[in-house]
Formats: sequence, structure tokens, C-alpha cells
Amino acid sequence: MQKSGLLNIGFGNYVVNSRLVAILNPASSPMRRLREDAKESHHLVDATQGRKTRSILVTDSGHVILSAIQAETISQRFSQDEEDEAR
Repeated sequence: MQKSGLLNIGFGNYVVNSRLVAILNPASSPMRRLREDAKESHHLVDATQGRKTRSILVTDSGHVILSAIQAETISQRFSQDEEDEAR
């Protein structure tokens, strides 16, 4: 059985690694539409703690999570967690 680690997305908030589908940059129009659609369907989770959104995470359940941590930083944390689990 594969161990499901937690990914720190900033300010004491975590996401289960195995449920994560995408880590996205929020700057484009399609990402703004994704955020609005998720809000309308009650699948938006705002984990920014009132700060500027710097990344958008999409889960396999269709939830959209906003984070104030850069997408590159979260991606590095995700990659590091996978390497640690492989050992």
C-alpha cells in the first residue's frame, strides 16, 4: 500500500499528495474562469489566509484550492515528498 503524504501549501495548510492532479499558475484567463466555476459549484477552498493567490491546486475530487505559495515552490515540495517516499 502506497503511503499518502501531506503536502504543505502554506500557513499550516496541507493537501494529500495522492489526491493532487495539478499545480497551476493563476495568472491566465482560463485559471480565473476555473476559480469562478469552482466558487459557483462550492468546490473552492481558499487557503491563502487573505494573501494574494499565487497558485491553484486541483484535486481528483474536482476541488480547487487557492494557495499564497508560488506554484514552483509547491511543485518542488511535491517532488521532494515523492523522492522521500521512494527511499
